[in-house]
Amino acid sequence: MATPEDHAESMTGEYAETECADFEARVRRTIYIDHLSPVVTRQVIRAALSQCANVVSVEFIENYTIPYDIPAAALVELDDESQAKSAVDLMRDFPFIIGGMPRPVRASYARPEMFPDRPSPPGSKMEFLWLKQGDPEYDGMNKLKSLAKRQEAENMALIKNILEEEKGLAAQQQIMLDANYYKYNMLENIVQNGTIKNLAGHYRVNLFDG
Repeated sequence: MATPEDHAESMTGEYAETECADFEARVRRTIYIDHLSPVVTRQVIRAALSQCANVVSVEFIENYTIPYDIPAAALVELDDESQAKSAVDLMRDFPFIIGGMPRPVRASYARPEMFPDRPSPPGSKMEFLWLKQGDPEYDGMNKLKSLAKRQEAENMALIKNILEEEKGLAAQQQIMLDANYYKYNMLENIVQNGTIKNLAGHYRVNLFDG
């Protein structure tokens, strides 16, 4: 005969399985976007993706381990898996700019480890152990610590390189914007001061044809 404790444990297990199933479904309809401008808002992302998907939620991922204001990343939950595929395909197949960054954003399917609120698998337990010198696992943890420091240094060097590249791309973009502004400003001036009408009369061109 089942005891109340057995029943409670069974209910807990069923809840954990349901929670994990719901989480897995959320992962499948969520995409990961990076190379976002730091000033991009949730509303901007919703508007940018409205042509192919309905955005349910946006969760920005910030990197607190570096002292740089680099392009942010976000987990964007959509209505369903088909919309997630459409959004990823769009951003992979075409340059997709959000928020004016000179580099197009990148998109991929989300993975469970990207979510800070991911549930623990049913039946799993978390254990903590303090290690001291002389313990069997101490040397291994020291090696992992050294490896983490080396990876941090390599990551910082990579980020510096990315920032320099972004700076160069932004300068090129500004030159193109300035050139386009000068061109359209010149066209507007010749329309307003009558120069275009004089040219049309000289070359006998009817500006109102068509």
